[in-house]
Amino acid sequence: MVVCVYLPRFELVVAAGGRAEIAQQALAGRALAIAPLPGAEARVGEVSGAAEAFGVRAGMILGEALARCPELGLVAADPLGVTRVWEAVARALEGIGAALELDRPGLAYFAADGLRGLHGGEQGVIAAARGAVRAARVGAGPTRFCALAAALDASSRREVVVDGKGARRYLAAQPVELLRFRAQTAALVDPLRRLGVHTLGELRALSPGRPDAVADRFGAAGVLAHRLASGVDTPLCARRVEDRLEESLELGEPGSGQALERVLGVLVDRLLARPERRGRTLRAALLSARLVEGGTWQERVVFRQALSDARRMRLALSLRLALLPAPADALCLAVERFGPPDGEQGTLLQSARTARLECLREAVSQVRTVAGPEAALRALCVDEDSRVPERRVVFTPFSG
Repeated sequence: MVVCVYLPRFELVVAAGGRAEIAQQALAGRALAIAPLPGAEARVGEVSGAAEAFGVRAGMILGEALARCPELGLVAADPLGVTRVWEAVARALEGIGAALELDRPGLAYFAADGLRGLHGGEQGVIAAARGAVRAARVGAGPTRFCALAAALDASSRREVVVDGKGARRYLAAQPVELLRFRAQTAALVDPLRRLGVHTLGELRALSPGRPDAVADRFGAAGVLAHRLASGVDTPLCARRVEDRLEESLELGEPGSGQALERVLGVLVDRLLARPERRGRTLRAALLSARLVEGGTWQERVVFRQALSDARRMRLALSLRLALLPAPADALCLAVERFGPPDGEQGTLLQSARTARLECLREAVSQVRTVAGPEAALRALCVDEDSRVPERRVVFTPFSG
């Protein structure tokens, strides 16, 4: 059984200062939306329920959103605050023993099978999750996608549990808008609605018994959508828990350019001097700033090699300071992923083949840090004589 924990409009709640603030704005008849970052594409972020009543949705062009709702209030985005609050939520869920898969801020999954004995059954696991995260919608189902549908039907006071026998029937009544929660299938929603497909049951009925026929019209995304509608999903991929090291420094006055580079150098030195690092190198870091004009800015930096050299780290991170959309009055640097210990090194008499394998392993590690654990795959030949490409070659995880 998979449990889904969903916090609606999580980024908007953090940016606006809490759900109570959004409720007060709604009572005053004011709609809210997250403003686009300076220098980015002019599209609004998450929107409140009052804004949705005017037809405004997340990702809409700012001009169209203001045309539909002239009284729309724009809230400065706060990616730094979202990261910190969401990490606190994740730590609270991991405190009950859950191995989390974090889909995006406000949406997490975990398997309940190994926690039944600890919390007294599935209902005890769900109660523990609701106790760890207040105001969350909790749903459970045999797959990740079914648990998401159950969480969307749940409320902050009532959970929804779908058993394995009724999963297909339950999913058949769900709207195709549920596919927007998957990045691979989000673009299919509008074409499906134009074709008259409004529920997942209608999508499944397009090609009964032949899911590959959907690929003729929608490609690989259509095959995945058909599998999700049929109650089939990929297994969970739990995140690797890392130590959270963070250093921040406030500027006496708003700064940019060389002033921020000097502050960045101080943060790098402090981070490398932390005893909690225990000699480990740094694979990825989060560079963030609090903007003078309001809101925050954040950039994820994946180093080409796992580093513990302060000079090379300052050089790699200082290039990202040029992306700041406005002057900042505070700078923060946090470790997102650690690398191997700094003392590890190759032998002096290393062959060319061994050196190439080491470089390949380093490249695979960097790619997986940027794009996820399934980013580096190996093509394995299975049936050379088959006419079906999918049967001739399959992809397996690459291990150097």
